[in-house]
Amino acid sequence: MKKVLLLLLLIIYTTIFSQSGEELCSASKISFYERLGKSFEFAYPGDSNIDITYYKLDLNITYSPQYLRGVVTVKCKSSVVQINSLFLDLWSGFKVNSVKTGNQQLSFSLTSDNKLSINLGRPYQLNEEFILVIDYEGKPNTSGGIGGSFVFNVTPAGQPVIWTLSQPYGSQDWWPSKDTPADKADSSDVWITAPSSFVSVSNGTLIETRNNGNGTLTYKWKNNYPIANYLISIAMSNYYLYQTQFEYEPGKTFSITHYVYPESYASQKANLDRTNDMIRIYSEMFGPYPYPKEKYGHAQCGFGGGMEHQTISSMGVFSESLIAHELAHQWFGDKVTCKDWQNIWLNEGFATYSDKLYHQKKYGDVTFLSQMNSVMSSAKTASGTIYVQNINSVSEIFSPSRSYNKGATVLHMLRGIIGDDNFFRTLKEYLAEPGLSYNVAVTQDFQRIAERVSGQNLNYFFQQWIYGAGYPKYTFGWRAEQVTGNSYNLIVRVKQQSNSNPLFFTMPLQIYYSTPFETKTITVFNDQQEQGWVIPVNGNPNSVLLDPNNWILKDIVGYTSLAEEVLPEKFQLFQNYPNPFNPITVISYQLSVGSHIKLKIYDALGTEVATLVDEYQQPGSYKYEWRIDSRGLPSSEARNGELTSGIYFYKLTAVNFSQTKKMIYLK
Repeated sequence: MKKVLLLLLLIIYTTIFSQSGEELCSASKISFYERLGKSFEFAYPGDSNIDITYYKLDLNITYSPQYLRGVVTVKCKSSVVQINSLFLDLWSGFKVNSVKTGNQQLSFSLTSDNKLSINLGRPYQLNEEFILVIDYEGKPNTSGGIGGSFVFNVTPAGQPVIWTLSQPYGSQDWWPSKDTPADKADSSDVWITAPSSFVSVSNGTLIETRNNGNGTLTYKWKNNYPIANYLISIAMSNYYLYQTQFEYEPGKTFSITHYVYPESYASQKANLDRTNDMIRIYSEMFGPYPYPKEKYGHAQCGFGGGMEHQTISSMGVFSESLIAHELAHQWFGDKVTCKDWQNIWLNEGFATYSDKLYHQKKYGDVTFLSQMNSVMSSAKTASGTIYVQNINSVSEIFSPSRSYNKGATVLHMLRGIIGDDNFFRTLKEYLAEPGLSYNVAVTQDFQRIAERVSGQNLNYFFQQWIYGAGYPKYTFGWRAEQVTGNSYNLIVRVKQQSNSNPLFFTMPLQIYYSTPFETKTITVFNDQQEQGWVIPVNGNPNSVLLDPNNWILKDIVGYTSLAEEVLPEKFQLFQNYPNPFNPITVISYQLSVGSHIKLKIYDALGTEVATLVDEYQQPGSYKYEWRIDSRGLPSSEARNGELTSGIYFYKLTAVNFSQTKKMIYLK
């Protein structure tokens, strides 16, 4: 419940297609909900009092009538001192026949807000494990027509097909679970009984196909790896199985299993055959394929994109880019899963960029740069922060321009800042990190590893690009002054248009110059809204470019003469960002004339908390970072006692000028 309240506070107080793989993937996920008018009144992180360790879905499914009879086993343990009851998420349209633990019948209720509340019959202590068996039946919530998280449909040849797509909130539409990515089960089983015309596919390894002697087959699938509930899936049709092998170690292989409509096999085989090479390339980039003891494969379905179900991606089409995107999710999204939907860029931004990395490795830099130009062009249209502010909206979570393309662009910019060696090492360590590997992560986890690997403080980068909005728009100018002989000073200046959050972007900038005697690219650090540098060069420059390799999401909106310095026209104090914040926020201001400046922090009672600035400063633009340490104390001139969540004020004082603004600290 504490997480729920924090989410509400953040929402209240924070300000606010082509045939590419990420667009197809995003569009299909959105259409399953938003295009059909399905809404979510409140997105919550499941029952936080329990820790799920195992799911078993024993499903009996008929196509005509469209019906599901299920027995789901949930193994879990108490994550609090004591619990007497719990709830799972299940669509209220089902009939629940019974809930048992062992031979004991438990009382329960299924409410209209899709909560299956269960009285456990006795208290369970912290870490005490217990098993629930839920018997239920009904027609799954198909959300009507072709869309929905559980679908009955027909193939192009008119054969029955059934599939699921549970991300982000669809698991409850067909089985009871704790519906949050934050709580992975250690393992799972899916048993599917259906008419013998169906080949039934799910996660992990097929351990048995049983003929029941009554015109039905039971397919028993076992997954031995940790798995988020939304990654558990089924797909059923008259599939043709096309199978190859991938050798992941000398003499050791796992199966690549493509379950496709028989009429699709011939036309799709060429692209399906690319999968093996993709796995090889990704294994070299990111580390070994995460599920070598089981399989990787595809199950063809009727929607327009793809979905990265663990070990078996559901695919509506088989374009090279979409295959690469969904495969990359086996590392980014399945092995390491975003802990909450606010951090969905850790899944989708990473898979989008991985697709482009595959193309760079396979087809070269020209193809890669062309694709990244398209990605960055889309990213410029994104609104709001990459950190999703409204997870009640599926279109907000799966925004193609923001979660996919701007997320991918952030990784591209990070690569430009820390270099290829550190970047790819960061990806590998992120995937292998104890506590994250086969578990869940948030942005701060990735930032921590990137900082550890690179040795750089990257807080400025993540704060503005993940929790801020927009992108820099530069005015760029340069001139040369002869010092003596062939020695010149290259004078470069940039100015950024004012943004909202942040006011302006702090970034390393590459500057390319060419003279009759040398051609070089150097890097300067731009941490002011208006800033200049003097660069000694050999010869009179004839060409100077800003960010020549297009590492930065930007516009160059103008070029200017450097004959005169342009200074701010007035004193101004800007809104801090991010706001609310924890543990760091940035305060910016500008001075039109030189003055003795004081910048101080006060609590709601007017008591001084910290002094950030107390000095004479020249005219210009400035920004300062205020950090709260792990003890809840401000890093600058901390008073006794830790800070509590709430409203604080920051005040800028200069000659004939004083301004105060409000900010919010959330612990």
